[in-house]
Amino acid sequence: MLATAAAAIALLFLQQAPAEDIDWDAEFGVEEHERDPATGEFPVDAYERSNANAGAEPFANGRLAAAFGGQEGIRRIAERTVELSEADPRIAEIFVAHDTVRLKRTLSEQFCYLLGAGCNYTGRDMRATHDGLGVRKTDLNALVENLQQAMREAEVPFGAQNRLLSKLAPMSGDVVER
Repeated sequence: MLATAAAAIALLFLQQAPAEDIDWDAEFGVEEHERDPATGEFPVDAYERSNANAGAEPFANGRLAAAFGGQEGIRRIAERTVELSEADPRIAEIFVAHDTVRLKRTLSEQFCYLLGAGCNYTGRDMRATHDGLGVRKTDLNALVENLQQAMREAEVPFGAQNRLLSKLAPMSGDVVER
């Protein structure tokens, strides 16, 4: 046992300190991403932009959008949904490494488009957006609960809430992976 301890101490003395001029991020392939100065978002790979990526056809007229407070109300609901989800211990981990600036914008665009409030959706399709995230049904349920909370806080009538949820629900097959 004494010989083992002596050998361990000898190894400690023989180890060299790491060179100070090594870029450890480069050594381990860590990529630095810089936010776009205009949008505050991280860059993404090119993709085809289309309202079809929103995952459903919009409601025929903008009457439903009025129940959500128009474009500004829809934006606040989308942002609040993300904020609640970031603070939700059930799903907060999913949001840690993601561009929540972009998420808030594209979620707002998606809701606005689907509610017929006159917006275009510029995000990726649901399958590509969620690919590799490992989203479970329980994760999606927690997100929907947070959306419902945000809509309640905005005093969106229950029937209007259900109409939006009816557009979003069929997308679960493109979002849930396990």
